[in-house]
Amino acid sequence: MPDMEGAVSMSDVAAFQPEALQLPELSPLALKANPFLAEQLFSQWLSLPDTSRLVKSLLSAAKTGEPLNAVGNSSSTNAGSGSPIPSMFPSGCTPPLSPRSISGSPRTVKQRAGPSSLSSPLKVISEPVREVIPQFYFKNGRLPPDETRERCLFDVDQHFYDHMDGLQQNEFKTVAKDICKLPSFFSTILFRRIDVNSVGIITRDQFIDYWVKGNFLTMDLATQIYTILKQPDRGYLTQEDFRPILREILATHPGLEFLQTETVIYRIFHYVNRSGTGRLTLKELKRSNLVAAMHQVDEEEDINKVLRYFSYEHFYVIYCKFWELDTDHDFLIDKENLIRYGNHALTYRIVDRVFSQVARKFRSKVEGKMGYEDFVYFILSEEDKSSEPGIEFWFNCIDLDGNGVLTSNEMQFFYEEQLHRMECMAQEPVPFEDILCQIIDMIGPETEGLVTLRDMKRTKLAGHVFNILFNLNKFIAFESRDPFLIRQERENPTLTEWDRFAHREYIRLSMEDDAEDVSNGSGDVWDESLEAPF
Repeated sequence: MPDMEGAVSMSDVAAFQPEALQLPELSPLALKANPFLAEQLFSQWLSLPDTSRLVKSLLSAAKTGEPLNAVGNSSSTNAGSGSPIPSMFPSGCTPPLSPRSISGSPRTVKQRAGPSSLSSPLKVISEPVREVIPQFYFKNGRLPPDETRERCLFDVDQHFYDHMDGLQQNEFKTVAKDICKLPSFFSTILFRRIDVNSVGIITRDQFIDYWVKGNFLTMDLATQIYTILKQPDRGYLTQEDFRPILREILATHPGLEFLQTETVIYRIFHYVNRSGTGRLTLKELKRSNLVAAMHQVDEEEDINKVLRYFSYEHFYVIYCKFWELDTDHDFLIDKENLIRYGNHALTYRIVDRVFSQVARKFRSKVEGKMGYEDFVYFILSEEDKSSEPGIEFWFNCIDLDGNGVLTSNEMQFFYEEQLHRMECMAQEPVPFEDILCQIIDMIGPETEGLVTLRDMKRTKLAGHVFNILFNLNKFIAFESRDPFLIRQERENPTLTEWDRFAHREYIRLSMEDDAEDVSNGSGDVWDESLEAPF
């Protein structure tokens, strides 16, 4: 057939796609896997008489300009003659001229979704529908909005306008405070984080690379502080990471000449590092009030109004209480020293449990001795028993078998010594059965007869329960309802037990120091030779 050969070139055969045949007995995938079979079938189809007539009619229509209607022509040509290609297609089914594609191009044909309506021994695999999911994870943080970024760049240009060569460390404080919105005492450590080569100058481009391109603009304040303080290769903060900003506070804040940075750090880790690992995580930092306290320190001239972590009065009380117990001033405390705490308020049994280190391992390297850091944790737990760290500390001490549950036998073990001390002091003894009923009423445990740590944290009277069991002085004060303490609580309901204790002790210690100075005729308040060897 010369006309056929002219109309159908070899390039058309090469470009042939097996889906065009739409054979119900064969999957297009099977045809693709055997291209020679497809070419043979295509050649056979071209040699059929019906195909020849169809192609000729299309060519004639194209020459005369008539509209092309392949299906109509085919149908009219073969009307009443049955299937045009009975050997290859089922009756009533005419092969299409081109693949059925939305785009209309045989080269962009896609498989039909779902299996063929005609029975086929081979399953046609449909192409899955791809749903575009917006990006939800950003390795270096989400990019800031354009408006935020432009505003920051404008502020940066303003600060660096007269310093084209860069800013020195003493000039960088305004950048840290005004642009970064950080406490001013973060300026030094931020400067060093950017000036990695210790040149002593930070240029505009260096600051933008670190702060803007480092995605600090989209971080919350806690994450910014955490990222600046921690070492680049670590995922947590250590005590050492806080020393640079504390040294900056001591150097710039009035009235903190004698504040020991270690005391502040120990207080921070006592309240914030709830895991007790010495590795403070970002989650722990966000759950705490440390960031708010840092801003308050930066804005408040009177440091003693900042009760959280940084108060000089609180440091003074802790240090003096330690000094009173450390009679040989070797900065170590043993059991006999600690039993004198609070005018012998604690029982021997609870002191033994403290030194067994079940509640917290001592950092002291001398066996059987408590160092200053260990004492800070102890006094904060003792004078603030209702705080979460205090509850956990004393609960672990009372839980003799370590099963996470306080039983009546364990509570009776500690109360027995209290009962004996009451008898020695001519106090009216209270039987344990009555005490147990009182404790159960105060706690209201979920399981009758068993007190869990969750039960203790849920009640507001956990501190009183512990005092009943091992602190006789506070137990008696609670039973007698000291009017002075009640009035204090009503006047300052936001203060913690530790805040009230530290305030009372600071007044007492100040009065004792003033009286001693008058008797000695000396105005010296601090003896530098007796400073702690930290």
